[in-house]
Amino acid sequence: MSGFHLRNMRPEDREEIARLIYHSTNRYYESIGRDRIFKGDELVPTEMFDVYQKIDPGEGIVAVDDQTGQIIGSCFVHPRETHVSLGIMNSHPDHFGRGVARAILQRIIDLAQAQGKPVRLVSSCFNLDSYSLYTRAGFVPFCTFQDMYLEVPESGLTAEPPAGIPVREATRDDVEAMAAIEKEVSGITRVSDYRYFIRNEEGFWHVSVIDAPGGGLEGFLVSCGSQACNMLGPGVARTQDQAAALMHTELNQHRGRMPVFLVPVTCKDLVQRLYSWGARNCEMHVAQVHGEAQPPRGVVLPTFLPETG
Repeated sequence: MSGFHLRNMRPEDREEIARLIYHSTNRYYESIGRDRIFKGDELVPTEMFDVYQKIDPGEGIVAVDDQTGQIIGSCFVHPRETHVSLGIMNSHPDHFGRGVARAILQRIIDLAQAQGKPVRLVSSCFNLDSYSLYTRAGFVPFCTFQDMYLEVPESGLTAEPPAGIPVREATRDDVEAMAAIEKEVSGITRVSDYRYFIRNEEGFWHVSVIDAPGGGLEGFLVSCGSQACNMLGPGVARTQDQAAALMHTELNQHRGRMPVFLVPVTCKDLVQRLYSWGARNCEMHVAQVHGEAQPPRGVVLPTFLPETG
């Protein structure tokens, strides 16, 4: 490492990390001729810091310049029962070329390997620098998603959901069943996440589930309505119709807004249904793993807060 050192995130890093995420992310999207991701105040991304600190306090990694003491890189890290998830990675634009992101990534890989777990992430297909960073480090893509968004009318969706699939709001009693269905469909679990979403202490989370006839669940879907992230996910379902029913319910939780969601490109029927509801594409992402990953056995709907992996 050239002139910087790594350490874990601290509560007092909150605003500096938010500014780093805000400016580095927006500068990248502007450099490729696209709209800014973060609008308004530069401290909007503090919501991201707060979510990760609530679930995994102090697990994130920052790179600090030895001369100035400035944070020049950051990444949220989310250890789970089955894997380690890598959240949004940022390096300061004025410090590109110093190997900041590479050093942070290697630290996370080393931590995961010490625990005997794979590292998982979801990264942009448009950002080839990011894609190359991960694949050079040994990550392998295993699922591709098209990012879509939909303007939900104030009165709610006019399109009807698939018939005969009752969706209800999740309760704390559903946590064990949520873990079981996600383990079946995607091979991962994250029990602390489920509990966090359902508690909804911040007031911007919502969780829907579909009961299975013989007990357990057929699927679940979370959505986030924060200022920094208005997005559906994480979620899983056994079938595309079940995924559509869950998405219909969660989209209607965000009336008057424009939620984003990631849909597997292989789910043709679900994609076509979303087009018919008015959804449009905005980007492409791939799920990648350093280690082993179970191929999806159903529909997987990832998210970025906290990173699905």
